[in-house]
Amino acid sequence: MKLPRTSGILLHPTSLPSPFGIGDFGQEAFRFADCLKEAGQGLWQMLPLGPPCSGGSPYQAFSAFAGNPLLISPELLVREGYLKDDDIARAPDFTDEKVDYDSVETWKAALLKEAHENFRRGAAPQQRSRFKAFCAEHKTWLEDYALFMAMRSEFGSHRSWTSWEKDVARRAPAALKSWRRKLKDKIDAQKFQQFEFYRQWDDLRRYCNDHGILIMGDIPIYVSHESSDVWAHPEQFCLDEDGKPTEVSGVPPDYFSETGQLWGNPIYRWAEMERSGFKWWIERLKGTFRLFDLVRLDHFRGFEAYWSVPASETTAVNGRWIKAPGPKLFRAARKKFGELKVIAENLGDITPEVEQLRSDFGFPGMAVLQFAFGIESQATTHRPHNFERELFAYTGTHDNDTVMGWWNSEGGDSVRSPEEVRKEKAIARRYFGPCDEPVNWKLIRVVLASVARVAVMPMQDVLGLGSESRMNMPGRANGNWSWKMKHGAFTPEYRQRLRDMAEIYDRIPA
Repeated sequence: MKLPRTSGILLHPTSLPSPFGIGDFGQEAFRFADCLKEAGQGLWQMLPLGPPCSGGSPYQAFSAFAGNPLLISPELLVREGYLKDDDIARAPDFTDEKVDYDSVETWKAALLKEAHENFRRGAAPQQRSRFKAFCAEHKTWLEDYALFMAMRSEFGSHRSWTSWEKDVARRAPAALKSWRRKLKDKIDAQKFQQFEFYRQWDDLRRYCNDHGILIMGDIPIYVSHESSDVWAHPEQFCLDEDGKPTEVSGVPPDYFSETGQLWGNPIYRWAEMERSGFKWWIERLKGTFRLFDLVRLDHFRGFEAYWSVPASETTAVNGRWIKAPGPKLFRAARKKFGELKVIAENLGDITPEVEQLRSDFGFPGMAVLQFAFGIESQATTHRPHNFERELFAYTGTHDNDTVMGWWNSEGGDSVRSPEEVRKEKAIARRYFGPCDEPVNWKLIRVVLASVARVAVMPMQDVLGLGSESRMNMPGRANGNWSWKMKHGAFTPEYRQRLRDMAEIYDRIPA
């Protein structure tokens, strides 16, 4: 994959400023695209856009295909005629500090219900025709997803689908037909939400592309057990006869945790997937490539070998590595789509076999400056003088502390001792030399000046924010995914400073 030399910002849409409690695809998203253009940036990187199961995590979603309804802009619903100005004027007084997912979801659910009712009663023929075409285009996943979400609402959102009536949990055709009839209005409401999500998203992406900005998305390697995908395709996952996982995902003890990370997603039955020609994965990639210009494959090493943990375990320590059919999957995908515009997240415990898989398919990898100065054996690969040209270089990712938080921390966020942290900072000081600018801008300058084809900075690093603005801390159950950028924070001064750097280091899009 050949890309121009460019740079961009990592900012999930939920973090955009908004009076409605959470960022969305409305005017602030378009304004941010304008800011990127003004700042000389050619890339907007996002996290997965699926509907989160709980806690706002985009990596645990109810569907690998559906979009997050919380990202639907109320203002655009007014413009479409599905809501009135008064409907959104009565929004609660949401804080601009963090996203309160429970409060936002409660308010937006009622708002989207009202919008659907107005669509159902008064949509113009052209709107109805577009809705019908959308449902037909996305039928392969939309029918199951809409029914699944409608039944969650009917049976109780706190309940696992494995506790539903047995004939529904096991998808008996007669039972599904009956429930589709009973829940028709709720099913149609779910379809309407997806229709609006995709319509608003397509407008935003088109605007970005027209202004020279590529959008980079993200595919979590696994899906949540509480997803319509697992319920609709149980044969593709390691489940028992009751639909409960027998083997779950995670990673062994590492930089972030001495007990590893137990993600809990059901492991794929790769042999079954291979027998079907990887049909489910091909459909998933098709849907993702439709949304984004570039796609990051999260936990890429899991396509070479994955860490499988018995579902009865409480930590990820007692797992085992099992080979995955990554080469066969990517060959099938390349046959279907041609060149795969994929970036491999090759961070963590990376073996020569993983790097060979990445190299065989020409996927650019990643490097993170915050990993460049530790005691780990792979630290030096994250130092700019060792960068490959076909690389995405970061100051940090959503899983890292902010640069300022990292720099000012004494204990770090990993299993390192305070002494190891001090040594890390000492190495960094020697590497960067005399620092005549804030450390966040020093690291931004270093990644922009590097040979890496693409340089990416989290928005928090551009703004010089501390640990309180961190997006995610791996292994922490609560308090993640809630950071919001304040209105006007991305000032003209910041934009000009980024543009000056992008220009001097030849990263201005053509």
